[in-house]
Amino acid sequence: MKTKFPLLVLAVGSLHAETLLPYAKDVEFLRKHTTVIELKNGDAAVALTPAYQGRVMTSTTAGDEGYSFGWLNYKLIEQGVLSEAQAAGKLESHIYVFGGEERFWLGPEGGQFGIFFPADSKFDFANWKTPPPLDTEAFEVVSSSATHAEFQKNFTVSNHSGTRFEVAVKRSVRLLSKAAVARLLGVPLGDDLKLVAYETNNQLTNRGTNAWTPDSGLLSVWLLGMYKPSPATVVAIPVRDGEPQQLGPAVNDAYFGKIPADRLKVRENVVYLKGDGLQRGKIGIAPRRSLGVAGSYNSEIQALTLVLYTPPQDPARYVNSAWEQQQDPFSGDVINSYNDGSPAPGEPPLGPFYELETSSPAAALKPGASILHRQTTIHLTGSAESLDAIASKQLRTSLKVLKSVFAP
Repeated sequence: MKTKFPLLVLAVGSLHAETLLPYAKDVEFLRKHTTVIELKNGDAAVALTPAYQGRVMTSTTAGDEGYSFGWLNYKLIEQGVLSEAQAAGKLESHIYVFGGEERFWLGPEGGQFGIFFPADSKFDFANWKTPPPLDTEAFEVVSSSATHAEFQKNFTVSNHSGTRFEVAVKRSVRLLSKAAVARLLGVPLGDDLKLVAYETNNQLTNRGTNAWTPDSGLLSVWLLGMYKPSPATVVAIPVRDGEPQQLGPAVNDAYFGKIPADRLKVRENVVYLKGDGLQRGKIGIAPRRSLGVAGSYNSEIQALTLVLYTPPQDPARYVNSAWEQQQDPFSGDVINSYNDGSPAPGEPPLGPFYELETSSPAAALKPGASILHRQTTIHLTGSAESLDAIASKQLRTSLKVLKSVFAP
């Protein structure tokens, strides 16, 4: 593993050297600036931070010296949270991009029911702001053990239409064994494979006295993971075959402008996106298209990542996060992937990083009622033969295609 880090430095000159440090160095850095809860099972390890909403910051398949999968914003973590006056006019007045490979958020972002825009404001970056409970406020640690941790938080958010939501969140992170992952994936996992896998359960409860209704807006659980980009990384999302009139488009790439064909491809019902952190773009997969899985492959370090969730059995509403007054606020996507890059000529990227994201259905909850969104993240390293069998079953593609799909 360690011998491959210099190859990535040569390939991606824009990446900070810190992003290539092994897992132990990332955890050591985090401990200097915040409390870390570490889950471990042999060489598999996961680092969590209560201060960042029970976020999974990073993980490894190979112990202290193994590759560290989560992207961390070293400069911002070191700086800490600024006062309101200090943050004025800076990116931090909109969002603290701490990083981490799975963070808890709520949707929708934009639209008349979006919670990232104040009432009566325009849908532009000047008015966009991450709600503090999802950005700078810590989650309380309920319990922790060698392989499990649980967090909770009560807070209030309001949407663009003025609806106020009294929210209770419970979030747990559980490290999974190799045997559990084999059962989940439905394939044998040989001794040549190393892995780290964790399941998060994210419960959203209406703790207010009024029901949450579509007329005044609904919330959803939104989980986003920031990973280290490289020219050798390709995102792959399998989609259900069918007519767009019934299932929607195979992929939605209208979030930040259409993505060029040399960076986004759809082949044999698999959507491919470059995860190199060199050009900004975001895609979404509609609920009826989703097969409940997204993934990526970094051929430089032979690492396969899978993100799985359980789709609802019946068709469900999903919140729409588009930055506009929406005709249909519940026609949103269930899986997203974002590749970072410069938002405008001459401006630096947020990271860079790439993201894999999933969302729960819109939560129409009576007082005291809850919705649960479960997501499982799996990183696997090992022989090409073993990884190929898993990619073929879960992502419906091969390592050969993943390595060549964007070749000139």
